[in-house]
Amino acid sequence: MAYVISEDCIMCGTCEGECPAGAISQGDSQYVIDADSCMDCGACAGVCPAGAISQE
Repeated sequence: MAYVISEDCIMCGTCEGECPAGAISQGDSQYVIDADSCMDCGACAGVCPAGAISQE
């Protein structure tokens, strides 16, 4: 299951740099994860200061 970023995202960008697959990009109001590229490693969830990333 891919990880997802909730509306709690504070747009800090920390997760984007941690993703080894490059699956995270900046959206209009929050960062988003491309489910097809997500490797389910959880690196992004571990660094999110807002706790906005979880498994789908």
